[in-house]
Amino acid sequence: MIPTGSLELLRQARKRFTQSRIAEFVGKDIKTVRRWEKGETPCPVMLEPALRTLLGLSINSFGEKRSTFTFTDLFAGIGGIRIGFESAGGRCVFTSEWNDWARKTYIENFGETHPIEGDITKLDAEDIPDHDILLAGFPCQPFSIAGVSKKNALGRPHGFECTTQGTLFFDVARIIAKKRPKAFLLENVKNLVSHDKGNTFRVIKHTLENELDYKVFSRIIDGQHFTPQHRERIVIVGFSGETGFSWDALQLPSVGPRLQSILHREDGTEPFLDWDEGRYFDHTEQKVPSKFTLTPNLWAYLQNYAKKHKAAGNGFGFGMAYPHSITRTLSARYHKDGSEILVWQGENRRPRRLTPRECARLMGFPDTFRIPVSDTQAYRQFGNSVVVPVISEVARIMVPHLKSLMSDDTPDTSILRMQA
Repeated sequence: MIPTGSLELLRQARKRFTQSRIAEFVGKDIKTVRRWEKGETPCPVMLEPALRTLLGLSINSFGEKRSTFTFTDLFAGIGGIRIGFESAGGRCVFTSEWNDWARKTYIENFGETHPIEGDITKLDAEDIPDHDILLAGFPCQPFSIAGVSKKNALGRPHGFECTTQGTLFFDVARIIAKKRPKAFLLENVKNLVSHDKGNTFRVIKHTLENELDYKVFSRIIDGQHFTPQHRERIVIVGFSGETGFSWDALQLPSVGPRLQSILHREDGTEPFLDWDEGRYFDHTEQKVPSKFTLTPNLWAYLQNYAKKHKAAGNGFGFGMAYPHSITRTLSARYHKDGSEILVWQGENRRPRRLTPRECARLMGFPDTFRIPVSDTQAYRQFGNSVVVPVISEVARIMVPHLKSLMSDDTPDTSILRMQA
């Protein structure tokens, strides 16, 4: 029997994790967790999605009878958005992801309950199953600061002028127009709002509100409320009718966890994950393998690079992260030199990169999430992913309004949709 409710989930978590581990994961102290466990203090609303993420519970654990709505997972990556909406009771009925390595990781973790489609531009919307909510983390490179700068330097178009990626938003719009889901969630980089002096975002909103007739709400959310990473992303949600939805319902902890909470533990308490096969942590020596520590040449290069740009008045340089701090934004280029997030290892030691498992934790993926690809591919995948607890929290406040719109369907329609 899968536990329901924060207190029951907390009891389940305590069978696998110490109070200290739970406290660090949810951004509280041990005494607070102890008070929750004893019933001395009510469990906060944010605790349930956080514990579901820690436990790695998904709809597959619940069984089909527990799903209360269906969704599509477009531009799915490795499934971060899917995890968030499964934790809220949803069932995935369609997935699209073009990258073969991401598909490998996705299938490893979610199985092959339905085929994963590739190029969405070649897909007929008629072939997509009916669904209650459309989820899409559509490609962000045309709108990101790094992506725009690179394309400008190369003299290439970006945003809606980029025929390979920017226009993929219109494929999302095409599917929404045909399938008319009750709601949608779109996720992208913060820079989407300011790209092309705001014109890009205005076109997106106009399309969703005026052409597709949805009630649209958007908000920039920083992942550091849930994980030790400064990662601002815009979340755009829409509903097919009037609801009482408000971003005020978000439960965002004022102080999130610190870096120490996601680092491998070298005190003998690091959990043994048989599917990692010792790739990221040496349980014999109780330490992170030396391959993740920067070489003398790379460390010297990064220090000199930072000094050169500091002298020129630029802000470029490496980002040193300490146990009680948060990190910069993890990017898909992290595999190159790890410069944006270097883990401090003491005054007399060179810093190291995060391991792929630590990157997974930094993005809010549970330790049950398997990493079947190379380190390079893993860094790319987590750098391109979403902060899972952010999506879980947004799903939590969206679902009641989604269900209110679903209740307007005739009973026969609702039954057919859930049995599809």
